[in-house]
This record gives sequence, C-alpha cells and structure tokens, in this order.
Amino acid sequence: MAVRAMNGSAILRCCAASPPIAAVRCCVHQYKGVHFHRGRQSTKLGFRLSIFQRNYNQVISVGDRIVAIRNYSVQSLVDMVVEELESLRKRGRVRASNKLELKSSEAILENKLGKRVLQKGFLLEFKKDPERVLLAVAQKPDGKKNWMVSDQNGAMTSIKPQQITFIVPGVENFDHTEMLDFVQRAQSNLDPTLLEFAWIELLEKNKSVRVEELAEMIFGSAEPLESYCAHLLLSKDDIYFTVLESKGSFSVYGPRPAIQVEELLRRKHAKEAAEKELQEFVKLLKSAREMPRHSKPKKSSWRTEEKIWNRIESLEAYAIDNCRNDDQKKTAAMILKAMGLAKTASAAVGLLIDIGYFPVHVNLDLLKLNIRTDYPEEILAAAESVLLESPDLDKVDRIDLTHLKVYAIDVDEADELDDALSAIRLQDGRIRVWIHVADPTSLIQPGSMIDKEAMKRGTSVFLPTATYPMFPEKLAMEGMSLKQGKPCNAVTVSVVLHSDGSIAEYSVENSIIKPTYMLTYESASELLHLNLEEEVELRLLSEAAMLRLRWRRGQGAIDTSTIEARIKVTNPDDPEPLIKLYVENQADPAMRLVTEMMILCGEVIATLGSCPVRSSAVVKIMRAAEMDFRKPIRHGVLGLPGYVQFTSPIRRYMDLLAHYQVKAFVRGDSPPFSAGQLEGMASMINMNARVVRKICNSNLRYWIIEYLRRQPKEKRFSALVLRFIKDRVVAILLTEVGLQASVWVSVGVQVGDEVKVRVEEALPRDDILTLKEVQGI
Repeated sequence: MAVRAMNGSAILRCCAASPPIAAVRCCVHQYKGVHFHRGRQSTKLGFRLSIFQRNYNQVISVGDRIVAIRNYSVQSLVDMVVEELESLRKRGRVRASNKLELKSSEAILENKLGKRVLQKGFLLEFKKDPERVLLAVAQKPDGKKNWMVSDQNGAMTSIKPQQITFIVPGVENFDHTEMLDFVQRAQSNLDPTLLEFAWIELLEKNKSVRVEELAEMIFGSAEPLESYCAHLLLSKDDIYFTVLESKGSFSVYGPRPAIQVEELLRRKHAKEAAEKELQEFVKLLKSAREMPRHSKPKKSSWRTEEKIWNRIESLEAYAIDNCRNDDQKKTAAMILKAMGLAKTASAAVGLLIDIGYFPVHVNLDLLKLNIRTDYPEEILAAAESVLLESPDLDKVDRIDLTHLKVYAIDVDEADELDDALSAIRLQDGRIRVWIHVADPTSLIQPGSMIDKEAMKRGTSVFLPTATYPMFPEKLAMEGMSLKQGKPCNAVTVSVVLHSDGSIAEYSVENSIIKPTYMLTYESASELLHLNLEEEVELRLLSEAAMLRLRWRRGQGAIDTSTIEARIKVTNPDDPEPLIKLYVENQADPAMRLVTEMMILCGEVIATLGSCPVRSSAVVKIMRAAEMDFRKPIRHGVLGLPGYVQFTSPIRRYMDLLAHYQVKAFVRGDSPPFSAGQLEGMASMINMNARVVRKICNSNLRYWIIEYLRRQPKEKRFSALVLRFIKDRVVAILLTEVGLQASVWVSVGVQVGDEVKVRVEEALPRDDILTLKEVQGI
C-alpha cells in the first residue's frame, strides 16, 4: 500500500509492485481535514463520501483487487464496497483498447482550448533556452507581440509569444517574490503515478482533458498550484497522455491506447535498466581511473563479463575510428558523456589509458590498420612441421663455400639475418665479391599455407617497441636466418669487378656458407678504421664498395645518403620506458659498404632476368611505385640499367618472389609465376608495404618526440637549415636526433646554415613539436 501526503491531505492507493496495465486500482482522496462530499459518480480516482462519526482503519479485498481504506466510518466503508461491487458487475475490468476513439469533436476541442489573453500579473512558464523552462510574472508589453517578464531568478527579460509554454490559470496579480516558493511547492507535489490513475479512468470513458480538469481529477482542486502541478506532470510524461490539440500555450490531452502504453512502459523499463547498467559501468571506470597504475585491472579482466566487454569494445572501436555500426558509436558516446568527457576519439583513447586498458604509449596505428601481430595456430603448427622435416629441394646443386670468410653486418638488435658478404683479390688484381642471401625458399614453396600467410603480410614490421616478422619467428630464426659458425643454406651472387667498378662477370648459385662474423655497423666501421692485416677481406669489401660508388656516380647516380634515426624502446608498456636513440650516418664506411653490395646484387639479378629469360617474368623494380615484370627498367637514382630487390627474402615478400623466379631458372625449371600474376600480387603486396612504412615512420617520429619531451628544457640542439617554407619559417634537420622539423629563424639565416634550437613543446600523442631558435652561445 502506498500513501501519498499532499497539502495536509492524504491520497491512499493499493496496487501490486508491478501491476498489469489493465489492472483496476482503488484510490481514496481525503481533503480539508474530514469534510467529504458525495460526488456525481463513483470513479476510479476519487470516492466522494459522507462523513460519519465512527472511523476504522481497514484493508479489504474486492474480487482480485485490494481496496485500502484508512480513517473512514463504517457507513463510508460499506458505501465504497457496494459501489465497487456494483461497478465490477457492470463493467468487469478496464478494456485494453487498441484504438483511442475520443468522443470529443473539433468543436469540443475548440471549446476546451478556449482563449486567454496575456495580461500584467499573469503567472506563466516560458522556455529560456532548449534546456530550461522558468516561471515568470508578466509585467508589460514589449512592442506589438513580446512581453517583459520578471522570472523566478529575479531577472527582467523580453520573451516572444512562442516561448510561452503555459499560463497558470486562476492567477491575476501574482507577487513575483513568491515564485520560488511556488516552484518548490509544485516540485514537492509531483508524483508521476497519479497520471496512471487518471489515464485508466479517461481511457475507459474515451475522454480528453485540459490541465485544470486533470488537476481536479488527481488533486481534487483546480487551484493555481494544483493546475501547475498537473501541467508539470503532463509536460514530463511520455507514457500515458498525448497532445490532441494545441493553441499557443494551451493544450488538450488524451489518453494513449493501452497497447501503446504497454510498449512505452516496456521501452522505459528497458531504458532504465540500461541506464542503471551504464551507471554501474561508469562507477567501475572511475574506480579503475583512480587506482595507481600498477594496481589497475589487467586488460584481460575487462573481457570476463560480456556486457562490460561490449562497452569496452565500443570505446576501443570509437578510439580508433573503427566502429562497426551506429550502436557502437552511440554506446561509446554515452559512456564518454557519463564520464564528463568530450565525444571524441582522443577522449576515448585517454579514458582507455587512464583505466589501464591501453598502455600509456599505445600504438594506435597498429589497431587502426589491423596489422597482424601474431599467427594463427595452424600456421604455427605448419612452421613446426617444416622445421622438423627441413626439406631442401636444391641440396644436390649446392656449392660448398664454407671455406670463405663471411661477414654478416646489420644493426645490433637484428633478429633475422638474411645477407652476408665475402671478398678476395684475384691474381690479376681484380676483386671478386660474394653476396650471400638467406634461402627461405629451400623450406617453403609457392602457394603453401606459410607462403600465403607471408604474402598477406607483405613485409616484416620493425618498430621501436617490437618486431612482427613476416614468417613465424621460430621458423625465421632457426630455419631461415643466417647463424654465426653454422652451415647455412644460401643463394650466392658472385661478381668480379673491373677496375672501374663495372661488372666483369657474375654467377648465381645455391650454396652452403658458414658465417664467420656477426658485426654491427659500429663494430665493422671500427675494424675498418683499425685496418687490421687479418681482416684483409673486410678491407677488400670496402674497396669494392668505393669502386662501385664511383662507377654509379659516373652513370648518373644521385647520392641519397643522409642522417637517419633508429630507436629501441625497452618495456614499452611502462609509462616511462627506456629509450635508446641511435643516429646513423648512411655515409658511414660500414653502412656504405653494405649498401653498395646490396645494390650490386640487385643489378646482377636484373641482368640475369634480361639476358637468358627475357619472357620469364623475373621481378624488375625501378622504384617503389614503378615496376616492370617483363624487362628491366633503368633505375635513375641508383644509376643502373635495372635493379631487383633480392637481399631480404625473410623480411620482404617481393624479395621472396624474386627468389622463387630466380631459383626456378637456376634449376632449369619454368618460373612459377607469369608476368600477369606477378603484377597482381605486387599490387596487393606493395599496398601492404606502404601501410607498414607509414606505421614505422609515424611510430619512429612518436618516440623521437617522446625522447625530446624528456630532455631538459634548457638543452640546445644543433639543426641544419634545409629550405625556406614561408617567410622566416624554415625546414630543419635536427642532426642529433635525425628528425626533420620546422622553426622560425632570425633574419640573415640561409639554407645550409647551422642554428641552435630548444624544445618549447613536445606532445607525441598529438604529433606536436614546437621549437624555438636560440641566439648566442
């Protein structure tokens, strides 16, 4: 039983916790102490009863309904029960009509609406803005249509007629100082369940109602306060009543059909349940956000409950602009709003970082571009099988080159080594070099499961934080990569150079080698500098590289060597991971050596494809964006008649394709792919390669900016002026970190000058780096 106190009176009603819409409720109203008046008829909303001397507290059931009666006389009680029994016999229950057929005609509606002209002293409600309505007292006309009003906050304002939402009836000279009290009293008397009782009666009688009539029904009075309460209830209601007719600020309302109300209530309850779940989820987010970083929930813990995971998944999709549907967008937007955040991708990223789901330095590009970072179980199983079987189709044709001193030179953190070098001086004084390339095609075949997976990836992904290999790591490291001191299968390109650096003769053969040294660029450069007698082969490689460089320059090659940065990040998921920055000068002797030998290998493979197998579709590459699969194309930048990428078959699928073609020719077989097939595969592979290149460049820039952010504010950096962009804004190369940026420079600075700059602002997540020129010493 629910008891509602209002204005010193009592409204008593009994109903089940969740009653059906068509259930009949009994509601007894008590007003003005104990004075009751017998009304015109018995209704579901009010029994107007005579007063008797003896009073009882009683709860009585009538049929399957409970009628609650409190402080009523015996006679009053009997009258009520008789009336209810008679009513039940005559009507049964309220009919759940599917259609609303109100008997009121247009004339009746017009009569109900009536006309009321705004006058000074009237109490009205108006829309201040889309979110607020205020009470006000009309003061005086403002022009032909507008009115000056004094609102409940004490402000004078001019309003338009269309802003008025309600004129409180029965008020002529309202004291504006009493508005706040009036509002508070109205708000304290709002009980939305009262509308349900009115809806039942009006639906049964197919009647429409004005605000004053509704106030009389549910409050027993149409006084200003009760009328305003009825208006507020109707204005907030979206279940039981609908507006049938409106004229200005006056409206006539009708009850919605029962089936429609049922559906609206179902939606309301579902919405309330969803809002409750949302609030519980928001509490969870706020709790996680407040935790110390080391105590935050693990990423996997957010997946334990489906509803929680769906919301986290929506936030993640919103953060990377990859929502599958509108529901995910709406869910993420609601969460951000509930958390008091902007509805932006960056806000979603920040929230996911704050709760510990994303690491502070999350690489969003990997997520946005759906880069493959692990392998399916079936691929891993296939790789294990290959390692166990270790097939080698070219075993009988391999030449033994294990007597050669072999240098493998790469960066210090290289996981997979796919090329190495040897050299000797011939008796006639010429230099002979060998470029040994790892031979993954001795283990895998075109069209195999592992080959197809490698083609989908297109290339290994090398980031400052991790490496995602093109082949499963164990297969690449144990089965394909060159290893120091161990026999390794290779494809060896042997070249004899003329004294001017041009190619005198060459050969391409399957081989077995045993790498002697695994050197970093730094250690190789140091050995060259020491000029040790026992490392004469390394000096010969350097000599051959210089011959090749001079020859290529004579062919019109452009020297593109520059300064490049390389970063290694340890523990990238930590908020402050360790960053190691390496700045490499491509003109360094060891880097120049390796570069020239790789270019030489590419020229030989292009030459091989142009002479004996012009129609066999060996891959020819001029630039990343220009290829010909039928004949070599001159590579203008390198100064070569043709060039083929061949030296990184473990890392690049285009190199692997070249191996398939060349090795078939060496065996005397037909190439496995036609020119047309190569063109189709190359299109997809190069598209993936461009995506990976973009990710690698942006991630490298992110970590360089993060590195600069951590440097002391007063630190100065040397910068080389590259070109003018606009006015005094120039493009510069920060030579100590290998990063290009822009800065405003003073008058007199020219291209090629060196200037000093300091970091003003560094925001890696937003890709912002602001520098300022520093004058003086």
